[in-house]
Amino acid sequence: MVRGVVQGVGFRPYVYRLAIDMKLNGWALNSGEGVKIEVEGERNLLDQFLLRLQPESPPLSSIQSIEHIFLEPFGYSNFIIRPSEEGGRKRTLILPDLAICADCLRELFDPVDRRYRYPFLNCTHCGPRFSILEFLPYDRPNTTMHTFILCPDCKAEYEDPSNRRFHAQPTACSACGPHLEYWDETGKVISTHEAALQSAIIALNSGRIVALKGLGGFQLLADARDPQAVQKLRERKRREEKPFALMVPSLETARLYCQISIIEEHVFQSSAAPIVLLDRKQGAPIAENVAPSLNTLGVMIPYTPLHHLLMYEFGAPLVATSGNISDEPLCIDQTEALHRLSGIADCYLIHNRPIARPVDDSVVQVILGREQILRRARGYAPLPLPLSIETPAALAVGAQQKNTVALAHLGQVFLSQHIGDLESEEAYSNFKRTAADLPVIYNASPQQIVCDMHPDYLTTKYAEKSGLPVLHVQHHYAHTLACMAENDLLDQTVLGAAWDGTGYGLDGTIWGGEFLIVTGAKWERAAHLRTFPLPGGEAAIREPRRAALGLLFEHFGDAFTEWSLLEPFHRFSRKELAVLHRMLSRRLNSPVTSSAGRLFDGVAALIGVREINAYEGQAAILLEAAAEGETTEEAYQLDIIKRTDSPMLLDWGPMLEQILADIQSGSPVSLISARFHNSLIRSIVDTAAIVGIERVALTGGCFLNRRLLERAVNKLIAAGFRPVWHQRVPTGDGGIALGQIAAAAIRHREAASLVLPLSME
Repeated sequence: MVRGVVQGVGFRPYVYRLAIDMKLNGWALNSGEGVKIEVEGERNLLDQFLLRLQPESPPLSSIQSIEHIFLEPFGYSNFIIRPSEEGGRKRTLILPDLAICADCLRELFDPVDRRYRYPFLNCTHCGPRFSILEFLPYDRPNTTMHTFILCPDCKAEYEDPSNRRFHAQPTACSACGPHLEYWDETGKVISTHEAALQSAIIALNSGRIVALKGLGGFQLLADARDPQAVQKLRERKRREEKPFALMVPSLETARLYCQISIIEEHVFQSSAAPIVLLDRKQGAPIAENVAPSLNTLGVMIPYTPLHHLLMYEFGAPLVATSGNISDEPLCIDQTEALHRLSGIADCYLIHNRPIARPVDDSVVQVILGREQILRRARGYAPLPLPLSIETPAALAVGAQQKNTVALAHLGQVFLSQHIGDLESEEAYSNFKRTAADLPVIYNASPQQIVCDMHPDYLTTKYAEKSGLPVLHVQHHYAHTLACMAENDLLDQTVLGAAWDGTGYGLDGTIWGGEFLIVTGAKWERAAHLRTFPLPGGEAAIREPRRAALGLLFEHFGDAFTEWSLLEPFHRFSRKELAVLHRMLSRRLNSPVTSSAGRLFDGVAALIGVREINAYEGQAAILLEAAAEGETTEEAYQLDIIKRTDSPMLLDWGPMLEQILADIQSGSPVSLISARFHNSLIRSIVDTAAIVGIERVALTGGCFLNRRLLERAVNKLIAAGFRPVWHQRVPTGDGGIALGQIAAAAIRHREAASLVLPLSME
């Protein structure tokens, strides 16, 4: 039995060719656990077969284990590939959707090939997997391709073990497979097949918004060179300023718009083919409203045959954003899209291959010379993550924002694709489908459900209604455990710097600027940022100027009124300022927070970077961008106060006074931002030095900030520490579910250690 990523990658044809080459007889088949192989021949040949099986396996395969025994010979006369075996435990690893391979791309543009310009060609090395899978094992009848009957030519390839399309489950051609249709805004079919593609090209060139049914869901496309088309998309999608992702025809085209390193080039050309965050070149001919006020662009190259055809014909960058209204899940069905995207899309380019589940585009950045996944979806999910300790069967439901769920099953942790913020009924329904879907695929029966401690999270309420035993895990402890699990540190003591926007604290306040000492199930709050009130609660997340008022009031008390005359507060009316002052003075609807994210917001508002967020985290993102190119090592004073009966306090008060002095003296915003970043970085190193733990885990949404993370890592290393950070799972709330599973595993191990062994008498 061979277990791992061994289905949908050409593994059985490889075994067939290896057996034929070695003149061995027997069979191979897919099962729910992996690939079963039986070969017979001379013992020395069988030993060689075992030695060659893993080193020569297909490049997309990943063997986790090979279990073998020697039996009496059966007397096989040849080697065959048997039909798949149903039933049994399901341990096979499902492959993510894969970008088109070089061979298929060559065929796509070869006029003499029978699949020339066919938008859905694929083979065992590429194409849809997770987005079309309904059940294991991964066979055509268990995918959404089961309704497409193979034509004689495709059937011959599918049944030929020497062909790279042998048992390529989505394989098809124009005679037997899915096809394109172009619809107008009412759903009327205007054209089909090649003509549908040409109709979409014409629409894009005329400034129209096209809803494209892609691999894991719909995308909304618009000409990225046309500011009017981009603005129209913004208004209709209700996405005022949040940056749009771009799709460009090729890697060579991407170089015209962005700086691309060797590592970033490698990420582009990987089978995941994610969106990559890149530094934008000056004067790049892209509409400014694609990514307002930012020096970076999120760029992807075509990853399906359909995208390649579209981009080849259009020949210029397109905005390619998720096919939804903001805060809603992706549309995956054309009838659903016609309803939900009505008023957004001018027309639709669709196909009739059903999508089993929504899978968004992944987002990656290269930081410190390594790939860091910011949104884990297409190309990565649902590949499992290793955990160094035994994991009980459990389902973790993650956080409220940037949600993912995780399944612990048969020693593996399967992290779902990105689900997103659970801010709408549609998003919550998508979460519930995914939470139910993951165990069904693997025929798993979770014995426990793990959730956040926040009583108002929908995920917490879902867990508490599940009927399973519930484990509540504190938010920042889960963040730290996720980073520890990813870096194989669950058996060590680690100082976690868990910085984000919001997390429910043990004292009922909003945590978010935390230093936690973690040793297994034991953890303590070693230090945190000084707290301050947020007038209006949730409103302060949308309005950084409220966070700024909270900082001023906390530090200056009623004397803050003279500072409230600063320019960032001019848009408040006198009445509004009076109400906010009363809220702060009487502590009405002004929850207290230690959040680093809100500290970023408050400083961004004070120095005039952003007063009101048009999208989550905008003020902090623009504050980071403001420091671009600034090389100063100067920092403000941020005191660390030791206390005997409570955690250390990182007092930002002196820093606030110095920032206000810089504002009054007319210091450049870029310099203030750089000094602010340097202050926080210095506080991380200083806190680590006081605590004295070598391993420091940097985790939480604030470490999406490249300047903060890179400089903190380098300064920690220079000071003799061994920092770790996220690479394979998101540093934000998209990684929380992994941390929750780790907490359950640790709790399970420590509970088991308390059980005394049975007497041997």
